[in-house]
Amino acid sequence: MTAYLAKRLAVGLATLFVASLVVFSVLEILPGDPARIMLGMNASPEALDALRSQMGLDRPVVLRYLDWLTGMATGDFGRSYTYSSPVVELVAERVAVSLPLAVMALTLSTAIAIPVGIFAAARRGRLSDTLAMGAAQVGVAIPNFWFAMLLVYVFAVGFRLLPAGGFPGWGEGWGGLWQGFKALLLPAVSLALPQAAILARVTRSAMLEVLGEDYIRTARAKGLPRRAVLWRHALRNALIPVLTILGLQFAFLLAGTIIIENVFYLPGLGRLIFQAISQRDLIVVEGVVMLLVASIIVVNLLVDICYAVADPRLRTGR
Repeated sequence: MTAYLAKRLAVGLATLFVASLVVFSVLEILPGDPARIMLGMNASPEALDALRSQMGLDRPVVLRYLDWLTGMATGDFGRSYTYSSPVVELVAERVAVSLPLAVMALTLSTAIAIPVGIFAAARRGRLSDTLAMGAAQVGVAIPNFWFAMLLVYVFAVGFRLLPAGGFPGWGEGWGGLWQGFKALLLPAVSLALPQAAILARVTRSAMLEVLGEDYIRTARAKGLPRRAVLWRHALRNALIPVLTILGLQFAFLLAGTIIIENVFYLPGLGRLIFQAISQRDLIVVEGVVMLLVASIIVVNLLVDICYAVADPRLRTGR
């Protein structure tokens, strides 16, 4: 188990280093002058030169990359020139929205998808299987922003049960937590249902493959209850592709919610990246992207650990 984890950790660190090279290089070759975009087209040459010097754009590329890499290693992600505040503080403010939103959406998605997938696999070819997979297909096809607007119309405008947008913060005490939870509930549902549709189809496919194995027939022949065969034997052996999709979905929910955050006016990481790119605030873009890459690597490492827990063969390299 230790060798397995050490190997995964080494791969993650190498991936993080390569990602830093790619991110820095791509942002360097993008067209446009950040100083001119920030100061405007009518800025004087003296002001442009002063801002380029302040941003370090007049230094060699290699030195700027090494300084940026060293700063990230020590927790210094630089200072935003658009927001006039450290990148770490900007990220901390936005993570307080994006991370709970991603966790809520992933929890809802998993709670819906896995039972539906198991239910459909256990009734393969029946009407209930067809209806469940038909609903999943509709969930995959519907854009999440359209579903979000539908939820706003029904629950915020129609029934006035939940807020239509904005985020009041987490406040203090249970009242503040409840207000923050209510503000994120509709966005979480609009993100969770399309993801649940994908996960349900993957779960069904993985379960169908496992249910045809010899050990499942043996378990049934021994007289084990149907529920025990499905949940204790089949599900555990079908978890590998399900865990893979869960890891990918969490990475998407953490960073890929730009449209949903704009629909609900949420100050999350996705909206921060969008604003920083449009304003050519390279310090913010580089820092946030690298933090997201690091979070995705950590999630993948946790998924690999779950692989080893679900399948003991992976711990011994078999």
